[in-house]
Amino acid sequence: MTGLPKGSPLRAAEHYDAELFRHNERLRAATGIGPTDQVLDIGCGFGQSTRDAARAAPSGSALGVDVCETMLERARRRTAQEQLSNVSYELGDAQVHRFRPAHFDVVISRFGTMFFGDPVAAFTNIARATRPGARLVMMVWQCADRNEWASAIHRSVAGGAAPADPPDEPGPFSLGDPSRVRCILGAAGFTGIGLAEIHEPVYYGPDIASAYELVRDFKMTKDLLAGQETAGAERALDRLRDTLAAHCTSDGVFFDSRAWIVTARRSTK
Repeated sequence: MTGLPKGSPLRAAEHYDAELFRHNERLRAATGIGPTDQVLDIGCGFGQSTRDAARAAPSGSALGVDVCETMLERARRRTAQEQLSNVSYELGDAQVHRFRPAHFDVVISRFGTMFFGDPVAAFTNIARATRPGARLVMMVWQCADRNEWASAIHRSVAGGAAPADPPDEPGPFSLGDPSRVRCILGAAGFTGIGLAEIHEPVYYGPDIASAYELVRDFKMTKDLLAGQETAGAERALDRLRDTLAAHCTSDGVFFDSRAWIVTARRSTK
């Protein structure tokens, strides 16, 4: 995720799928889910990618797992509204969750795998839940300096350059380094690891006012404002408005982004 508003996940639900609609289409095209596949969606959030998987596997099923029950409640409601009967959701941390062993044919994730405290342990646990030869297809952000949505907003609010995130700590950009991704997945029992670049914008609303209301409530924005005095925070918010205005087009407010679609297979050994 690019950064859900702190403390207001349901408000974010109204926007998040729109924010990443181009990314979602790229991931859906890459999954290659078959009609009988059993699919596991890691960090499913509000369940859009889980429901997409279920529609692609009408004689199979899709299980979405996330650590936020509030998001899962919204996902369940949307699933009922869309009358999908082959979808289920479970509350759990995929790093330690007790999945049914050797069950899934495909594991997918849309920006849901970058926050593990121990990524090797997490992907090892995920691998145990898959059948030999099962496919992993996940979307992760590239490094922070290749993602304008993070770097430009950080600069505008902080008034300076965005700091580099430690590459070996949990966070949005923890899987941005291809060599690190290959090392983690290889240690977890995956082979045939590939990365394909995705260059699509993120969408922050139809106009400057809508984008400002949304981005002002991002956790990243709130954290940066928290350490500033009132006058400094007001200047920061003025810079944020200017930044959003500079990215406003006739189709809405967009920021550049770069991601990877990572593919791999569980070892058959």
